[in-house]
Amino acid sequence: MSPRETFALRDYLGPNLKGRAISDAQRVVSLTDILEYTCLADRIGELSGRSVLMAVSDQLISGLVMTEIDGVARRMLLCPPDLNADHLQSLMDDADIDAVVTDHPERWSESDVKLVVPAGPPARAALQIKTERATEWLMLTSGTSGVPKIVGHTLEALTGAIVADGPARSAAVWATFYDIRRYGGLQIFLRAIVGGGSMVLSSPHEALADHVARLQARGVTHISGTPSHWRKLLMSGSTSQFFPRYVRLSGEIADQAVLDGLGAAFPAASIGHAYASTEAGVGFAVNDGREGFPADIIGVNRDGVEMKVEDGSLRIRSRRTAHAYVGRNAAELTDRDGFVDTGDMVERRGDRYHFVGRRGGIINIGGLKVHPEEIEAVVNRQPEVRMSRAKSRRSPITGSIVVVDVILAEDADASRSDEIRKRILADCKASLAPHKVPAVIKFVPSLDITAAGKLARHDA
Repeated sequence: MSPRETFALRDYLGPNLKGRAISDAQRVVSLTDILEYTCLADRIGELSGRSVLMAVSDQLISGLVMTEIDGVARRMLLCPPDLNADHLQSLMDDADIDAVVTDHPERWSESDVKLVVPAGPPARAALQIKTERATEWLMLTSGTSGVPKIVGHTLEALTGAIVADGPARSAAVWATFYDIRRYGGLQIFLRAIVGGGSMVLSSPHEALADHVARLQARGVTHISGTPSHWRKLLMSGSTSQFFPRYVRLSGEIADQAVLDGLGAAFPAASIGHAYASTEAGVGFAVNDGREGFPADIIGVNRDGVEMKVEDGSLRIRSRRTAHAYVGRNAAELTDRDGFVDTGDMVERRGDRYHFVGRRGGIINIGGLKVHPEEIEAVVNRQPEVRMSRAKSRRSPITGSIVVVDVILAEDADASRSDEIRKRILADCKASLAPHKVPAVIKFVPSLDITAAGKLARHDA
């Protein structure tokens, strides 16, 4: 079935479902059951043609409800569980929400929207769910302290890269550290549904060692996460009993240190990193084990994704990009030529482009602009370092200085911290411009990670 003949997620569910399932820490739901059972029972008809907010705390139930209302609702807005409650009303107004699927109806007791509460584990459907329209999928951008932007996608755009890759090889069992209500996690969920595999979901309060044990017990073969997710896993000491065949990084810059660390931890796996964003969609994957990407993929690649670099920023044009910002941020998403400006800054070095940071993430050091990720890439390549975060700190002399917080690798000798600090500083001086060299290097036990799986950044 081609994507143009498919306008709802359930249309992908048909033959060859035997043995395929979606599971979390407590439950396993077969894909065959999804066709015969429902979380919404006879209330599904009440959502026909409506603009629906998906605000279910349970990730598995959220995934099942997505498959039920896609093709029924006019649009659905996916609400990640960590969303600031103060932003909800603004987002509902922007998306013209007139119905909410939620397991916490008391939060909307004073609202005039229609409330539908999932029944919990699926029950046998009283009637067949019929797909009636192409539902608009709405997702929220991450990485902002204000009201997130709402980004509109079609199912065809969301599944474009999956269809291009073809069916999953050998009935892959997918997993991700992301929540499936964010773009990165949704891509893996869709790969399981559309691409012919199964899906093992993360659980927010599960200990990392228990999570990894469950992934192995469920036979996970393909898994993705941000570099920060993977660094946490490498620090945990839980990799020795996990044997994935396919490991992918996305969402942050994948530096050589984390790629090499994963290669050592999973020597039999394919290690690579992918570029995607909520606005630009899936751009490309790099599978050669090296940071950055080959310069010759700028232009049109085999999957019909066109890229260019303008003013140092990567720009992407394809059928996988979002089609609009929705609501108060309903400005043009693309330029006049149809390219999305990703805001990710790149620099060409020889035959390869390297990511240097986000346009909006620059710190100011004595009037000079610095990408913290560029400093972290140098610090992280020290063998004793597992993870770092560069930030600015106010200085009465220069206005601000670079401070780097460092987590040492689990086998590093903490008694040699002064020697390690000197070696880090020497490498920074040899590799970076003087204003980028850290003035302070601190060893810390942990670093904050956002709910989206990215390193939390804030200046001191």
